[in-house]
Amino acid sequence: MPIRAIQARQAGGPEALELVELPDPQPGPGELLVEVAAAGVNFIDTYRRSGVYPVSFPHTLGSEGAGRVLQVGTDTRGFSPGDAVAWAEAPGSYASQVVVRAADALHVPDGLSLKTAAALPMQGLTAHYLVSSTFPVHAGQDVLVHAAAGGVGLLLTQLAAARGARVIGTVSTAEKESLARAAGASEIIRYTELEHLSAELPARVRALTGGAGVHVVYDGVGKDTFDASLASLRARGTLVLFGGSSGQVPPFNPQRLSAAGSLYLTRPKIGDYVADRAELTWRADELFRAVSAGELVVRVGATFPLARAADAHRALEARRTTGKVLLTP
Repeated sequence: MPIRAIQARQAGGPEALELVELPDPQPGPGELLVEVAAAGVNFIDTYRRSGVYPVSFPHTLGSEGAGRVLQVGTDTRGFSPGDAVAWAEAPGSYASQVVVRAADALHVPDGLSLKTAAALPMQGLTAHYLVSSTFPVHAGQDVLVHAAAGGVGLLLTQLAAARGARVIGTVSTAEKESLARAAGASEIIRYTELEHLSAELPARVRALTGGAGVHVVYDGVGKDTFDASLASLRARGTLVLFGGSSGQVPPFNPQRLSAAGSLYLTRPKIGDYVADRAELTWRADELFRAVSAGELVVRVGATFPLARAADAHRALEARRTTGKVLLTP
């Protein structure tokens, strides 16, 4: 029986997305066939759809989600039909069914909804590695989080604040400011009120930090905020550029890092921080435990039916969303 999925036949805008029928998938060795309860919508999906990241077309979108195991292939010890699982990396997750490698599947704890579980892997794992490994945040540090009411931003703010950092968040609206403050942000800067972002944002940041600047900037926005992010750092501070929702940062002269105070710049990606099964489950288990205990709140800001994937992409790219965006088959 065919399944429903979202494909792009060629690179393009959201209008390139189509609801199609595909052959019934079958799990191979080390694989699980999962009935998708919800699929996560991420900026990386828009990069692949638009051709920023090269993929083969036609391309079935999505990589994140949660659901229940329908079938197991051979060599899938630890998983059985009926298990609730989530994943961050299973190509073709914008679908009613998807094949997930057992090595990438995460057991969802009892009591945690599949919708919440689907909202956590990609952005939760990202927030976890950013604050615990890329730049380990410590109590008393000043941290700047761009798009603090976004999917990663809300989780990142909570995790950094829980470590005792003072979080300065950037947002665009009063609603987003309220969400970021509720997540633990001590200070908020609305960048929509700044006429010259690259000059005014660093000035605001330095005014809040006694002129020193922040220890780290977590920047998933990219092109529009890059210059302001560098200028907001204290000497020997670190810019963690983990995304490019406004576009990719053009090449720049690394001498700028020296001139601005021996700064550090890193461009991490999730695959390098879940390098093996042990690291993946360590991060996921900490996240699931925190959510189950009420210590970490996962906000699902919008849910779209699978057939409206194009609308989900439009909302995400226009920055009209807060928290996580999901698709439900």
